[in-house]
Amino acid sequence: MESIEKRRLSNEMPSTKEEMKEVEDLKQNLQVAGPIPLAAGLIIVTELCERFAYYGASMLFQRYMLTHLGLTKGKATAISRGFSFFSYITAIFGAVVADKWLGKFKTVLIFAIVYTLGLVLLTVSAIDSLKDTLGLPGFIVALYCLISWGTGGIKSNVSTFAAEQIPDEDYPHPRKAGVTINHAITVERIFRYFYMAINVGGLLGQGITPTVSDYGWDLAFMIPAIIFVVGIIIFSFGRRKYYDRPPNGTILGKTFRCLVHAFRHRQERVSGAHWIQSAKVTSASVPLEWSDKFVDDLEVTYHACKVFMVYPLYWALYNNMNDNFVNMGINMTRPNWLKPEMLSFVNSAIIVIFIPILDMGIFPLLRKAGFRLGPVNRIIIGFCIVTFCFIYVTVLQHFLYKSAPFYDFTGNDPNDPTHTIAIPDDIELVVNDMTIWTQLPAYVLIGISEIFSSATGLEFAFKSAAPELKSVVMSLFLATNAFGSLIGMVLAIWSNDPNFVYLYAAQAVAMGIMTVLFAWRFAKLDNYVA
Repeated sequence: MESIEKRRLSNEMPSTKEEMKEVEDLKQNLQVAGPIPLAAGLIIVTELCERFAYYGASMLFQRYMLTHLGLTKGKATAISRGFSFFSYITAIFGAVVADKWLGKFKTVLIFAIVYTLGLVLLTVSAIDSLKDTLGLPGFIVALYCLISWGTGGIKSNVSTFAAEQIPDEDYPHPRKAGVTINHAITVERIFRYFYMAINVGGLLGQGITPTVSDYGWDLAFMIPAIIFVVGIIIFSFGRRKYYDRPPNGTILGKTFRCLVHAFRHRQERVSGAHWIQSAKVTSASVPLEWSDKFVDDLEVTYHACKVFMVYPLYWALYNNMNDNFVNMGINMTRPNWLKPEMLSFVNSAIIVIFIPILDMGIFPLLRKAGFRLGPVNRIIIGFCIVTFCFIYVTVLQHFLYKSAPFYDFTGNDPNDPTHTIAIPDDIELVVNDMTIWTQLPAYVLIGISEIFSSATGLEFAFKSAAPELKSVVMSLFLATNAFGSLIGMVLAIWSNDPNFVYLYAAQAVAMGIMTVLFAWRFAKLDNYVA
């Protein structure tokens, strides 16, 4: 194991015949995932607490804006998607801070403190006596100036920080002969359990805070703040155990300058070479700050990142769960104890249940049978599932609009055009005769799609980049969620009744077309990704 630590920074290749034979023997063995180190475990638990805070608070936002702040469905959805946009676009800033100045540990810690200040302001602004003065302004400042920056700075670093705690090489199993602890499979496990921690946190947050909201919105928002402080303390305990790659200048800036140089000299590249190879063209007056290997790694990363182009649309569909699904559920019959956003609990539960089944049952059996489901094909499966989900949601919304007594909530009576239906001012009284339990299949399908598309996307982002470029690729992957939120902000223009059937149908069709194009273009990429 000593050689693993020595090679972690140098990225050395085996040189002697004995080392090459050892590597070859390792490849012939049964490949299994290694254990999750304590350092990675602490980071994963910290992420669980952060996700409790994020989902425990954010899943309340739609109902909070509709019932407490008195906003319309369209305005509430636009604010929700705007918050999601800033939460993910700020991930790029977080990556720059970690790479250039502070390293991942200090960056995560500082942004966590900013995050906590946002949760405190959110709690104070939700006090009933401050509703008319601090209510909406405090809510906006907390979301857009503090919480979104805090979560963005954490997101760009925490998953790669966890994965960097495992050895970079394959090595023999310490107790089982003929078995190899495979680095790539261990990374796959890390990201699956990291994603499971996200959903355990979400599961607990979504189950607890909506119930507490009956006793006061400020109390409901206070709980995420307390849990996140606990997470910060846990994260701090591991300070001396973490491997924290030293900051070596902003890789994002270096990457950008390399691409600009390549584009300017694209006409000077070797015939048949990709335009990025033009970055190797030297200038007598200005020496290059990158090596030929960096350029080669950047080209590989560039091709791999093309996979991310469909993700903004996927996230646009996924984010409906936080707002438009709540808009639908608030107009459906439900038990008094059930809040519309609480069905997201089912989404998280599905992920928590299925990830161990896949990790310890289905995927190992497939590997033993000689069949490994690669990351790109897993992503395709996830895209197909979310497409079917939105076909279902489109049909469900259609039947909700056909149900009495308020039909499409516009006041029009389809049975008597001359009659106008009075719509109550209190949105929680505007309920049609359709049970909220019919939404369950949608949450189940999105949960299964997340395992295949979202968790695998994180894994693919990490594995497809050279060590020096991992933060760049992870930031780009997280930024796809920001662009998905931008799509959602545009769609929020039509996020009012009676437009939802057309809104869901358009998203289902777009996702179906993009899934077919994605499979046609990228399915073979699994042959080249470890």
